[in-house]
Amino acid sequence: MQLLIYLVLHAIYALLVVVVLMSMCAYAVLAERKISSWIQNRVGPNRTQLPILAYLPVAGTILQRIGFSQPMADGLKFLFKEDVVPGHVKKFYYTLAPCLSLIAALLTCTVLPFGLWWNADGEHPLVLANLDIGLLFVLAISSLGVYGLVLAGWASNSKYPFLGGIRASAQLISYELAMGVALLPVFLWSSRPGVVSPLNLYYIVQSQNGLWLCLWQPISALVFLVCIFAETNRLPFDMAESETDLVGGFHTEYGSFKFGFFFIAEYAHMIVGSAVFVVLFLGGWNFLPGLPDPWPHNPLGSVMTIAWFLAKVVFFVFFFIWIRWTLPRFRYDQVMKLGWNVLLPLAVANFAAYLVFFALFPTI
Repeated sequence: MQLLIYLVLHAIYALLVVVVLMSMCAYAVLAERKISSWIQNRVGPNRTQLPILAYLPVAGTILQRIGFSQPMADGLKFLFKEDVVPGHVKKFYYTLAPCLSLIAALLTCTVLPFGLWWNADGEHPLVLANLDIGLLFVLAISSLGVYGLVLAGWASNSKYPFLGGIRASAQLISYELAMGVALLPVFLWSSRPGVVSPLNLYYIVQSQNGLWLCLWQPISALVFLVCIFAETNRLPFDMAESETDLVGGFHTEYGSFKFGFFFIAEYAHMIVGSAVFVVLFLGGWNFLPGLPDPWPHNPLGSVMTIAWFLAKVVFFVFFFIWIRWTLPRFRYDQVMKLGWNVLLPLAVANFAAYLVFFALFPTI
């Protein structure tokens, strides 16, 4: 009976995490459209409205102007559009590819701690699976997202999607190595005496109780940040779907709900990537560098830790969108040179410098 209750509770927790992530994805699309309109001196979505909300005095007009109902309209549009499957595609893999892209982002969420809760035994992380190898799990599962892009390009049986898939795989190889090397100093930092598991994301956050790792390790944070942009295929690194030379890249042959899966998967990866950066370099739920946490050790404190963590994630999502609408797209050769000639040597030199640093100051 206890096992059944345990499984049911974890299923409910997992469902809540998925609902929150999907809701954030929907409103990240709205944020993208509103922020881009703000940057370009436009208005953005301001017409869509639910009949019930339209009758609310003042609030109804405000919700309409900010586009509150726009994500629901976009979702229904993708759901009810005709789902045309071209006759020349490899149908099974063509259908599987969008699912793989979204599944990778959802699986990464299972090991990300997003707050704290307290009981008589002390504090515990709010996380679906508190793995001792959480950092390795994040690196392994996040890398699987590119398989959806590669599979879509291959299964479309068309030259432009195929080139997009090839670009996605080459970009992953170029930046995954620099990302892994950039995280080695983080592993060294969390491998201090008394730490049970230095690869556990909860202990990595706890190691930032004083100063955040972005202050201790700015080069690692910068390299990891650039690699996240490349891993999520966001501008200026969207080589896999560059419409200027590949029409639509890997998703050229996709439409309707399948294209919607790719669309949501991009924002899911962006949000999860933001959360990973917050956990590793921005202190997670820790308040501010050098300041003690102001929340009490009770349910209200748990809510405050979650809210503060999500506030950091939302800020980082805004940063993603801001960069997209500020920087132009790189050329493909520039993307490759940046990965191999700049980021990888910089990450290796940074790791060597921190090896010397921790050898000289092992107890800092």
